[in-house]
Amino acid sequence: MRSVGVSEALSKKPSEVSAAPVRRLAYSDLPAVISIERRAFPAPWSLAMFVLELSKPSGICLAATEGDELLGYLVCSRYDRVWHLMNVAVAPQHRRRGVASMLIARLVEEGGGELPFTLEVRVSNREAIAMYERLGFRSAGVRPRYYQDNGEDALIMWLD
Repeated sequence: MRSVGVSEALSKKPSEVSAAPVRRLAYSDLPAVISIERRAFPAPWSLAMFVLELSKPSGICLAATEGDELLGYLVCSRYDRVWHLMNVAVAPQHRRRGVASMLIARLVEEGGGELPFTLEVRVSNREAIAMYERLGFRSAGVRPRYYQDNGEDALIMWLD
């Protein structure tokens, strides 16, 4: 079975987000990022963690916007021969509109196609896993008790 690529997967399902601008995440976005982060995750990142990731010149940090509103964001770091998608979140009122898929598609474009992408996702997060699979990510194992807040396992996924 052939794996569907990110751009092919996006072209099959029209998004309700009609080309919301995607740009580099800026330090000035961090108040909105923290607001989304706290609503999205049981163990949210701290402001310092975002500042650290934004300061890395090799990383890719993206923001999807509509006017002055931050719809969602993505943080990806480069480690030697792999891109690690570390954080992606969308404001609750903008979920299921294709924002995360759009951010990941832009990430893959900016990554240049030379290196694979990996991520971890909670095994209970079926919606996110299904989205990643639609975008071509495939399961490659489990990290037992990866999440410190509740000891939940993480599914390891790869896109290459």
